[in-house]
Amino acid sequence: MSDATLHETSPDPDDFVVQIADQVESFLVAVTEVAKGDEPASAVPFLLLEVSQLLLAGGRLGAHEDIVPEERYEPDLGPEADVDELRERLAVMLEPIDVYSEVFDPYEPRKAPVPARISDDLADVITDLRHGMAHYRAGRTTEALWWWQFSYFSNWGSTASATLRALQSVVAHVRLNQPLEELDGLDTDQDLGEEILAEEAGKVMAQEIAGPLGLRTVK
Repeated sequence: MSDATLHETSPDPDDFVVQIADQVESFLVAVTEVAKGDEPASAVPFLLLEVSQLLLAGGRLGAHEDIVPEERYEPDLGPEADVDELRERLAVMLEPIDVYSEVFDPYEPRKAPVPARISDDLADVITDLRHGMAHYRAGRTTEALWWWQFSYFSNWGSTASATLRALQSVVAHVRLNQPLEELDGLDTDQDLGEEILAEEAGKVMAQEIAGPLGLRTVK
């Protein structure tokens, strides 16, 4: 496809691999900064923007022909960087809206939604992206693209998509001054059907979370 040039040695900023790496790096830096908690008032809108931009890179990877690594076996990258602190910081910051309900695969036979956490999702996405970035920084650009494409299909694409829907829903509820169903009490380790979700969900007015999250409601 004309969208890509996969030469290992070319630094051309128009190269597909350079563009994808730049978008990945931007996401990694941005979410790490958000997790520091210096500007909690803008966390949700900023994450909505960053996840949206990351999924543009994912869409390009998904539309691209299959990328084949040059080596049969993936080189050893050593231990993965720990994301637990980042996960915990995000969980504290996003506590009012961290838990949401999600359907894992819209094309599987009808299944009940399951609880998920935005903080877990973002940490998982970052783990996948960092893995590919380690290849890229080591000069194995084809390997990096292969990993980002493979993990987009197998994990981070669907995870980021679910996160985007949750963040967009929060912003929409607040901006439209609509009640939010409270999912704080749900156990993310168990599957819950629609009836259980409806039974346990309480009503939380959008205004109650608008201030802490830096959002405004429609008057």
